[in-house]
Amino acid sequence: MKIIGLTGSSGAGKDTVCEIIEKNYEVEIVDADKIAKQLSKKGTMYLNSIVENFGTGIINKNGELNRKKLANIIFEDERKREELNKLTFIYVVDAIQKKINTIKKKIIIVNAPLLFESNLNTICDFVIAVVSDRKTQIERIINRDGITKEEAEKRLDAQNTNEFFEENADYIIKNNNSIEDLEKQISKIRI
Repeated sequence: MKIIGLTGSSGAGKDTVCEIIEKNYEVEIVDADKIAKQLSKKGTMYLNSIVENFGTGIINKNGELNRKKLANIIFEDERKREELNKLTFIYVVDAIQKKINTIKKKIIIVNAPLLFESNLNTICDFVIAVVSDRKTQIERIINRDGITKEEAEKRLDAQNTNEFFEENADYIIKNNNSIEDLEKQISKIRI
């Protein structure tokens, strides 16, 4: 079995790269964000831990996590972001490792924005980072999340830079052009 880490900051295009890889290779994608969303549903231990640390103000009337409120808190306060990351690593990393143990496919892609911070990179055979120019990332974040330019900039400022990913990943995919360009870059990696 080969485990490949896939990471990058918000708006870089990690999900698009995963879609291309999934379409062209026999792989299983383990998506950290999707697992975190699943684990933070109403009534879960993870959500209860988040509420204990951040208060009931981050819960909607229906008892679900208000992701936008939580995002506003953690992207304003580095200490709060670190608290959330610690909780996330406890629950999500454990769930990712359990999921990996059940997969029968020979190649697994772990799509995790915080791959290095959570030490998930240590279980990977190699790491691919997706990077994009800041202007493009900001536009993608605004369109995807329906937030202001200032909010999108705060999110990017709180994350690792492209230089960090370029220094720490084994392969870099630059996502500034077309899908065809992405496919060409992906084809050069021995997946």
